[in-house]
Amino acid sequence: MKKGLTLSLSLVLVLSLCLALGGCFKPADYDTPVAFTVIVVHLDGTEKTFEYETTKSTLGDALLEKGLIDGHQDTYGLTITTVDGVYYDWNTSGIYWSLLINGEYAMTGADSTVIEEGTVYSLVATKM
Repeated sequence: MKKGLTLSLSLVLVLSLCLALGGCFKPADYDTPVAFTVIVVHLDGTEKTFEYETTKSTLGDALLEKGLIDGHQDTYGLTITTVDGVYYDWNTSGIYWSLLINGEYAMTGADSTVIEEGTVYSLVATKM
């Protein structure tokens, strides 16, 4: 009985951790393209709007494929370092790219944000 309870609690803990870290499984790509908008706000306040269609399921994969972003994988997922050809290194400049979804700060990273048709995503250069 005690062993079964320990195993059950362990499974709950693992599943909770997976959900907290953006999920254990990457969603499958779409069969038909979905349309979405990306607004890039540079440090000087200038904005550029990009309209895309993709069959990729996650924002990070789509934007990497389109060439709008670049970055590297770390412990927490994809760290975006370059947007629209502009590179920032948080460690040396204190500037990073914030991700907003329909004007609200994202609760997920770009590589775990599932693209939804018609959604507006913003990448904003942010100085701390």
